[in-house]
Amino acid sequence: MTDRNVLGGPLEMCGTDPLTGFYRDGWCRSGVEDVGSHTICAVVTAEFLAHQRRIGNDLSTPAPRFGFPGLHPGDRWCVTAANWLRAHRDGAACFVVLAATHEQVLQIVPLAVLQEHAVDVPPDPGALLE
Repeated sequence: MTDRNVLGGPLEMCGTDPLTGFYRDGWCRSGVEDVGSHTICAVVTAEFLAHQRRIGNDLSTPAPRFGFPGLHPGDRWCVTAANWLRAHRDGAACFVVLAATHEQVLQIVPLAVLQEHAVDVPPDPGALLE
């Protein structure tokens, strides 16, 4: 079975530099062992990283023993749906790559909210003019 994104298409890879995903394979996939649902492909901002640190989820500080390099603004990272939604509610949400965001996130975050922060470019940019 193919993983689907929030737009109903095939899930695209989120990022490999740094290597992201709950399974550290570049994809925002989740399974029963992923209680946080790392399903949103985010393009992190300084504001988002500061917010995450304030709520106890430090994504900026490297943790070499876990192979975690620490994130910088502009990095793509699979973030948890709950923490991203909390950032949204607190006015600190970062960008979202919809094509690389797993459809499972729709159980937690409405599509309209994700679309407010989307950075995807559609296959036909002419559609933006409609």
